Formats: sequence, structure tokens, C-alpha cells
Amino acid sequence: MSERLETLNKARARMIEDRDAHAKVLAAPFDRDRAERARNKFIEIQMLIDALDRAISGEGAVALKG
Repeated sequence: MSERLETLNKARARMIEDRDAHAKVLAAPFDRDRAERARNKFIEIQMLIDALDRAISGEGAVALKG
């Protein structure tokens, strides 16, 4: 595995951990302020995970060509 692909996978794993922390806040008893912040961060992090998934897929495509 290339160093770049390894870095992307590590970043993805880290973002999943961060997302999970916000999901726990959303699953906890309702607190409007905390839930709103957690929801916004959850969405932001999920978009980042999706972008990392695309980058990882792109690295796989580059590896197949090379």
C-alpha cells in the first residue's frame, strides 16, 4: 500500500472516531444546544469521510493504471 493511501485510510479512521463521538451526543438525552452542535459537526465530518472515500478510490484507480 502506498504511503499516500495509508495516510488517507488513517485520516478516514480518525474521522470515523470523531463522527462516532458526535453520534453519541445525538443519541444521549436531548439537550438542544449540544444536539444542534453535534448534528452540524456530524454532517461536516460525514462529508469529509465521503471526500476521503473518493480520494481512496482515486488512489486505487491510479494504482491500477500504474
